[in-house]
Parts: sequence; C-alpha cells; structure tokens
Amino acid sequence: MKEHCDHQVDCLKMIQVILDGQATEQQIERLRNNLHTCQPCIQMYNLEKEIKQLLNGKMEKKCCPEQLIASIKARISQFS
Repeated sequence: MKEHCDHQVDCLKMIQVILDGQATEQQIERLRNNLHTCQPCIQMYNLEKEIKQLLNGKMEKKCCPEQLIASIKARISQFS
C-alpha cells in the first residue's frame, strides 16, 4: 500500500466528481483501482464522503424566490 500519493490534486478532483455523481464508469473504475493501493487516497475519499454527507444532512433545501433568480441572471448576463 502506497503511503504517499504523487497525484493528490488530480485524485481529489476525481473523488469530488465521483461523489457529486458526475463521473463516468471509467473514472469510477480508475478510482476503485487506485483505492486498492493508495492509503492517502483512501483517507481523502473517506473524508470527502463524510463531509458531503454532513453537509447534506445539515442543509435545508429551500426554493429561491423567482425575483431573486431573475436578478442574479440579469447581473450575470451583464458580464457575458
């Protein structure tokens, strides 16, 4: 088992994509293979997963008022 990850930034990005549910099957398989050999990636995966679960449990989901959405979109379009 590796004790140091030479690609920690890339691995973290891949972990986040996977936990967000936006990964391809190829990315999932690549991470699965990596987790069998890389201790730092196992720790990063577990930490990111725990953080995501905690945030989802603590956040109350509410709809934004339509006026707020329109205002934000108008401001964004000014920069386009």
